[in-house]
Amino acid sequence: MNDDGIHIGGIIGFLKSVRYTINRIKPTRCIITFDGKGGSKKRRKIFPEYKGNRRVKQRFNRNVDWGTAPQDEEQSMKLQLGRLIRYLEELPVTIMSIDYCEADDVIAYLTTSLLPKSRIVIMSTDKDFYQLITNRVTVWSPTKKIEYTPEKIKEEFGVSSENFITLRTLEGDKSDNIPGIKGAGLKTIKKYIPQLTENSSFTVKDVIKFSDDPKHKYKILQQIRENQMIIKRNYLLMQLHDVDLSNHNKRYIQQALTRKIPRLVKFRFSTMFVQDKLNGAIPNMDSWLIEFVRLDRFGGLNGN
Repeated sequence: MNDDGIHIGGIIGFLKSVRYTINRIKPTRCIITFDGKGGSKKRRKIFPEYKGNRRVKQRFNRNVDWGTAPQDEEQSMKLQLGRLIRYLEELPVTIMSIDYCEADDVIAYLTTSLLPKSRIVIMSTDKDFYQLITNRVTVWSPTKKIEYTPEKIKEEFGVSSENFITLRTLEGDKSDNIPGIKGAGLKTIKKYIPQLTENSSFTVKDVIKFSDDPKHKYKILQQIRENQMIIKRNYLLMQLHDVDLSNHNKRYIQQALTRKIPRLVKFRFSTMFVQDKLNGAIPNMDSWLIEFVRLDRFGGLNGN
């Protein structure tokens, strides 16, 4: 909390994490995505319990009364998200929040379709992004402080990034409330489906075909054989190589990408910083902004 008793932990944590990553990676551009209104609607049609374990479900709103301290955690999160957007709007970053699109789908579409030749670092703790990792695309985990490359994925999981989506459809995802195949842990999967550990592609269809072979009597393969609909459902929920976006939303994302990059407005950022009494959390704001000054120069050079 700041000196007025207003929660600022979410704002400070977000800004510090983004600044730390920009300082480490030295990108020429930073794009920040949020789930849009109704973003999970399509996946909930496939599986109604999708993300049913998430507590804070409100969309962020930048028009909130920041001067009133919230009484509960959910309201506090809503207020901080609204104020965070105001801070981000004064920085040289591109913000995307597309209605009826989850942030994951926007990031995947940018990575695979709109920026197919760019060197990209995805900042996220979500393992679903590991399926997009190539020699061109890596994933930076802000909690583990690890940059996942194809080599790092193979080292940590024993499975190639190309086959990671197949692994995920079998395991499920507790964070999104997606159940997997019973008994399908990483060690078991690697033992009885060793093809996933190879560098060649082994898809969900290949797994189903492999398990259908009657000579395979292992319990995990029987579970896969008997629960093929779960595997197919999980693939639809989790795959990011060909995301389900309308042409309308694809145009919105492309327009957001090609819009002129906002310039750093240091005065307005500093004014909010003083108003919200964030000095205790970030004592030297001018020094802290240096990385955004560098990013601002790239935005000016790009001219878009």
